Amino acid sequence: MVNPAGPSGSAVSVPAVSRLRPFRFGLSLAGFDHGHDWPETARKVEALGYSTLLVPDHLGDQLAPLPALTAAAAATTTLRVGTYVLDNDFRHPVLVAKEAATLDLLSGGRLELGIGAGWRKEEYDRAGMVFEPGPVRVDRLEEAIAVLKGLWSGRSFSHTGAHYRVAEMEGRPLPAQPDGPPLFLGGGGPRLLALAGRHADIVGLAPRARPDGVLEPTDISPEATDAKVAALRGSAGERFADLEVNILTLVVEVTTSQARRDERVEELAQRWGMSPAAVSASPHVVVGSVDQVADDLCAHRQRFGISYVTVPEPALASFAPVVARLAGR
Repeated sequence: MVNPAGPSGSAVSVPAVSRLRPFRFGLSLAGFDHGHDWPETARKVEALGYSTLLVPDHLGDQLAPLPALTAAAAATTTLRVGTYVLDNDFRHPVLVAKEAATLDLLSGGRLELGIGAGWRKEEYDRAGMVFEPGPVRVDRLEEAIAVLKGLWSGRSFSHTGAHYRVAEMEGRPLPAQPDGPPLFLGGGGPRLLALAGRHADIVGLAPRARPDGVLEPTDISPEATDAKVAALRGSAGERFADLEVNILTLVVEVTTSQARRDERVEELAQRWGMSPAAVSASPHVVVGSVDQVADDLCAHRQRFGISYVTVPEPALASFAPVVARLAGR
């Protein structure tokens, strides 16, 4: 039985949105076991009821996102595919626009394009790339979004900015979805959330990145999430009601043991320097029985407007009963 109480029974009285979207779920494949069958994995994700297979964009031991998603889309029929998220600094937006349009066309309009400003400084260092200050990277991302949308418009497009110049180009091929695939933007910092409020279709809530390129673990509390949603609402204005809000779950463990749940929460609290209560109530942490997790997700939707939940690859099978319980509701 799903109830509207908050996580661990805390009451929630003020919803973040007036219209609650139905739940859907994504699976992020952050790693890659070279022994498994990629098309079969995609079919399993689809069969278990997940909406979207998502691939991140890092320079370590993982598949390149766009080719991997093309193969996943070819192996499935209804599964959506998405980047979670492309690092804008790794590719010119003209190239991203063409490759994303091609994937959207070949998949029959099943692409969600996530793109971000980049945050993992160590990858830039290893690749010999300059990791510029956050405001510069965010400004460059906003220009890239303008280029993407311009090239998906079906009209001749030009752009002259501080970071990109495009002269009278027509994007070809055009995406299958009118005006291009849904744009996924997000993060934890105010500049990124403001950008998402202005331009995104889907907004992902994530811990903010520090200037040294490391995620801030304490930025996952309910209060921090409240502040992000408030900032998003302020920047989106009338668009806010049309935004889909996604959450990046950092830890997922479905267990019927209350002792194990308490142990896991205590372990995370010590690791992140937070109180167990804050960890337990965080929308980024999913630990408990199917009933507990379902109740918590309903409470997070009521409080924060989160209806699109992304879980990491190891939770594929264990989280499936939650997907079966809530997807589409």
